[in-house]
Amino acid sequence: MRLPDGTVRKYRRSFNDRGHAHELTFSCYRGLPLLGKDRSRRWFVDALQAARLRHHFELWAYVIMPEHVHLLLLPGAAYDMSVILQGIKQSVARKAIGYLRDNSPHWLERLRSGGTPQKPHYCFWQRGGGYDRNITRASTAWDSVIYIHRNPVKRGLAAREVDWPWSSARWYAGLDGVVLEMDGCPPDP
Repeated sequence: MRLPDGTVRKYRRSFNDRGHAHELTFSCYRGLPLLGKDRSRRWFVDALQAARLRHHFELWAYVIMPEHVHLLLLPGAAYDMSVILQGIKQSVARKAIGYLRDNSPHWLERLRSGGTPQKPHYCFWQRGGGYDRNITRASTAWDSVIYIHRNPVKRGLAAREVDWPWSSARWYAGLDGVVLEMDGCPPDP
């Protein structure tokens, strides 16, 4: 869908099929590095943990990049992926926008996406929901784990997957210093 300002909004299409894992990718507003600081990555980890408990999904893999996130998760019996994503993203957006309002109002203007002068609207996440792929095969889920963990290395943020603390790679390698424990991993192919 093309918006009046010429930008294209992509819509995420979800299929809430029982027993399917979901490979998810979503980005920060306008590709800005809003997850470039440890404090915002911590907000994301906390929101992901809270959503995992509230919505009863298994987290199989994740990576937090400066301007986007990749997740691999397996929802419980009955679920709505849009509700799960809202549970993760809304909390992070509120904290980040509140932080910028209090500590860096000039930076906050980069996130302005409309509203009125009296009541501006700010976005932390890119509209449209991102990418959502249902995964039904164990081998595809394992390919997703590898892809997720390689992101920081491909971008030059770390020399090895396990050197980037904001991913599940350290958990898979059995190392200390894991930021967020996984619930398990995909079944063997």
